[in-house]
Amino acid sequence: MLRRSLELEPNRAIHCDLIEPADTTKTHVGTAAPGCPAEQSSAALDITRTATRIDEVVVTYFAKPHSYTTDDIVEISAHGSPVVLRHIVELSLAQGARLAEPGEFTMRAFLNGRLDLTQAEAVRDLIDAQTLFQAKVAAQQLEGALSNRLKPIKQKLVDLIALLEAGIDFAEDDVSIASDATIRDRIAEVESPLRQLAATFAYGKIVHQGLTLAIVGRPNVGKSSLFNRLVERERAIVTAQPGTTRDLVSETVAIGGIPVELVDTAGIRQAPNDAEAESLGIKKSIEALADADLVLVVIDKSQPRNEEDEELLRQIEARPAIVVENKSDLLGEWNDSNAHVGTAALGCPAEHSSATRTPPIIQTSALTGEGIPALRQAILRHVAGDRTTQQESGFLTNVRHQKLVNDTLASLDDATNAVAARVPHEMLLLDLYRALRPLDEITGATTTDDILNLIFSTFCIGK
Repeated sequence: MLRRSLELEPNRAIHCDLIEPADTTKTHVGTAAPGCPAEQSSAALDITRTATRIDEVVVTYFAKPHSYTTDDIVEISAHGSPVVLRHIVELSLAQGARLAEPGEFTMRAFLNGRLDLTQAEAVRDLIDAQTLFQAKVAAQQLEGALSNRLKPIKQKLVDLIALLEAGIDFAEDDVSIASDATIRDRIAEVESPLRQLAATFAYGKIVHQGLTLAIVGRPNVGKSSLFNRLVERERAIVTAQPGTTRDLVSETVAIGGIPVELVDTAGIRQAPNDAEAESLGIKKSIEALADADLVLVVIDKSQPRNEEDEELLRQIEARPAIVVENKSDLLGEWNDSNAHVGTAALGCPAEHSSATRTPPIIQTSALTGEGIPALRQAILRHVAGDRTTQQESGFLTNVRHQKLVNDTLASLDDATNAVAARVPHEMLLLDLYRALRPLDEITGATTTDDILNLIFSTFCIGK
């Protein structure tokens, strides 16, 4: 029960007391006849004044359509005690309210036309964001960045469909039928920006989901020390004894706003026969290497490369990888001619003995911290790829969106082939309508209840 000093007014917050409902069965003391209006009013006022206050709350009335869902909404803001919040919910349920379904408020906003489907999905992304950059990207989507990018593309497709429909419906009039060259050009105007949009998914997926980075190498090359440098705390145990790390150690950090799960692995070598624990650790290291989105191969720069190093480099030839030449602070001990304290150029081939390599080579010292900023930049460069993608707004971060864009592109390819085969325009229109349908599904202009239920079921309760 709320004790209000003022009446609720639209779009205005008022201060109220949350009070415990009093027992109204007690005997009333007064001169008015029991049950008469004067007696009831006096009793209610007396109960409100004497009831025990539980909390001070702020109550805001959002009158439709000026609310999140465009419905009338009353919002109660308490101090945050779980006990008090649960009590407010229990009192509301006792008065006839019900608990919201997962994502119900956002679904209502979508069904009432306040948000399109890409914006509704962005609400979930914003809630789930682990980094500030992820939150900014979700906020852009919530503002309609993807929808705004799709609108002109969809409009060009609709215009082409209207042109062909007019040529068919008004063939007896003076409406000219578009030539094959015109139709091909119009399809290309739709297809080109869609392909650019589809290409953003590689980056958008990493922004949305993050990536896994495995740090591998033979024992005692400084993998755990490098891991601790990237995590910026002593997370993994470091000793001079080879084979200290026996299991996978993981930690998630933000690099350039992207969540990166770093995985420190056991040193990969031929383990002694009696070292069962180390053998299991090496097996897990090989699995982590296979599962990672990006691999850091750590090599001891203070020693000549051996067969174990070369074998690891062969394993990553077809993988996204960065070669880290660690212990650069010890370079003078074995070969001054190779001393490049700091960093090697990104993409620069290795300068000694064996074959040329394509992965970037970074020289670091986990002991002094030299080269660590350059390593972070190399990781970020792998994540971002083409820098122009980072500067774009409205890129694809959602698997559902990517599939629908690819479906549209496939239908446009069919339409282009139909034009080349001189298929009648009535049949060509089937391909164009099939291309239009997925674009409508992205924004929710046309969708099914099953798809809506699947999307909103992933929200937390009450969102």
